Amino acid sequence: MKKKAIDYSLKFYRFSNSWTGTVVIVLFVIFFIAQAFRIPSGSMKDSLLIGDHLFAKKFAYGIPTPHIPFLEIPLIPGTDGHIYNGDTPKRGDIVIFRYPKNRKLHYVKRCVGVAGDELFVLNKDLYLHPHEGDDYIKEHYKGYETLIFDGKTWVKAPYSKNHPGIHHDDKIINNGSYPMALFNTSPIRVPEGEYFMMGDNRDHSSDSRFWGTVPYGLVEGTPWFIYFSMSDDWEIRWDRMGKTPEDLEQKEHLDLAIKERTKKDKDDHAIY
Repeated sequence: MKKKAIDYSLKFYRFSNSWTGTVVIVLFVIFFIAQAFRIPSGSMKDSLLIGDHLFAKKFAYGIPTPHIPFLEIPLIPGTDGHIYNGDTPKRGDIVIFRYPKNRKLHYVKRCVGVAGDELFVLNKDLYLHPHEGDDYIKEHYKGYETLIFDGKTWVKAPYSKNHPGIHHDDKIINNGSYPMALFNTSPIRVPEGEYFMMGDNRDHSSDSRFWGTVPYGLVEGTPWFIYFSMSDDWEIRWDRMGKTPEDLEQKEHLDLAIKERTKKDKDDHAIY
């Protein structure tokens, strides 16, 4: 048995050192384990910044259907977006998914509602009624501000304590210059098998408030860690390298991200 194991190890070593083996291994990693992404916009400030290069953990929510790199053509047509269904996004997770209006594009947002949850936006603030009901709110949202509406309890800003990178922009006001969905939305119930996504940079994020919920089949994974980061000024952010999203939500990293945002975003009125 030991000799056979050694023989297999030698064969794998020789295969991995061949051009064919290298291509097969790289594609296997890209398709099923980790894929590199670059954050192109500021919709997830102050948690993820423009110029963050990260590896996505592709097996976090099952195994998504492999796509040909750059062309984004599915290798296994006819699937629902996954070749194996696994865990599903939880409230508060940062999720990488395919944009429902153009499946060749990848978006990164935070999951703020799962199937059965109800939510609405009032004066910019998100209000959530989890599908588990009022007793669940009493147990899991102690210390949060709540609102009674339509005979139900709604939690105001339910992610603000655990995810301090979420913020609003004081210069964005409801004067008719911006879409109403930034300020107020009607209550909706998240459909079965779908998720409501929002950016942490709330007043500059094009998200489920504008184009609806995201089906599980479009979910690709979650950010794993930052392997490189560079600002618009071509400055390398050494402090962000090797950090996970959880690391980047710690005070020392958020303070630096906030400092960069307040210095550069004075004239930013875009939604992206």
